[in-house]
Amino acid sequence: MKKKALLRGLLGFPLGIAIGYVITIVLSLIIGDGSYSPSVPSLVVEVGSEIGAVVLQTVLCGLLGASFSAASAIWEAERWSIARQTGIYFLVISITMLPIAYFAHWMERTVAGFLFYFGIFTAVFAVVWVVQYFIWKVKLNRINQKIGERK
Repeated sequence: MKKKALLRGLLGFPLGIAIGYVITIVLSLIIGDGSYSPSVPSLVVEVGSEIGAVVLQTVLCGLLGASFSAASAIWEAERWSIARQTGIYFLVISITMLPIAYFAHWMERTVAGFLFYFGIFTAVFAVVWVVQYFIWKVKLNRINQKIGERK
């Protein structure tokens, strides 16, 4: 599992960068005034330049992609219960996502801002988990039905 997680992490790094870049474009289209905003203005102020902020955000997005990709190997630990897989996966991505969101200025840097961001993160995780659970449940039922028809 370690080798699989490492390989996925390496492949996830450029994917994280690509997703981060697409998000900046979409956000610029939605809330921009016709201009492109590659990063949060407060990150530019903290880093001291727009290019520095973009480079930092790019690296952080790559790390985020690598983390999510590597953590996906957890779902293949067949001896683990779904509860254990879910808990460990959530812990791993939370430990990665929350500091990255803090350093990239994607959350307000207060306790309330952290709790709000964590709440949104948890809610999105729960929705995606439930949707995936039911998708796989339907797929497994179809497979079992086909196996039953062959007997």
